[in-house]
Amino acid sequence: MARKTAAQNAAEQIKDQAFSELAALIEESDKLLKDSAALVGEEAETVREQLSLKLKQALESVGSVRERTKPAVEATENYIGGHPWQTVAVSAGFGLVVGLLLGRR
Repeated sequence: MARKTAAQNAAEQIKDQAFSELAALIEESDKLLKDSAALVGEEAETVREQLSLKLKQALESVGSVRERTKPAVEATENYIGGHPWQTVAVSAGFGLVVGLLLGRR
C-alpha cells in the first residue's frame, strides 16, 4: 500500500512540475514580450498585443486542461494500483503489436 501511495505522489509531482514549467515559460515569454517594446515600431505593437493575448489564452488553457484531466488521471492511477498484472499484460501486448508493425517496415 505504501508503494502505491509513493507512486501516486511521484506521478502527481511530475504532473505538477510539467504544468508549472509550462506556466513559467508562458510568463517568461510575456516578460520578454514586454521588454522588447522599445525595439521596434507601431506594427510590432499590434503583433505584441496579439501575442500577449495568445499567451493569456494559453495560460488559461493550461489551467482548464489541468482541471479536466484530474479525474481521468486519478481513475487511471486507481485502476493501475488495483490491477498491476493486467496493466503489465496490456502494456506488453501493446508493445508487441507496435513492434510487429514497426518491424514490417
